[in-house]
Amino acid sequence: MKEVKTDILITAPIELLWKIFTDFDSYKDWNTVMSIEGQAQLGEHLKLSIQLGNKLSIFKTKVVEVSHEQTFEWTGNLGHKRIFSGQHYFHFKPEGEGQTRLTHGERFSGIFSHPIVKKIETDTRNSFEAFNLALKEHAENLVI
Repeated sequence: MKEVKTDILITAPIELLWKIFTDFDSYKDWNTVMSIEGQAQLGEHLKLSIQLGNKLSIFKTKVVEVSHEQTFEWTGNLGHKRIFSGQHYFHFKPEGEGQTRLTHGERFSGIFSHPIVKKIETDTRNSFEAFNLALKEHAENLVI
């Protein structure tokens, strides 16, 4: 299994980050990397648009884990999960006074996961890091 994993320390309380993160309709106000249509609820089907390098990629996903103010995960695949599948995750953890660590990544599997990830890994990591930074800047501006 191949994984792209990023993390960032954000100087904002976890409650605020969770509120911002789960308000998908407001994403357009603070980030240019990702948009999500749907609800942050277990079993919900989401439409995800993410900028990967110079290409806008659109995926249909399913929410597979939601733990309030802790974890949000979805899965998506190309055709069938045995061909290429990804489990995208956001983990929020309080760290210090008014700080939260966001771990954001995706675990890939399927028979074509290695060649596909080799091709998209850099753009995927860059997109995750850009999203993380946009979330950090937006949240920290609200705290001040």
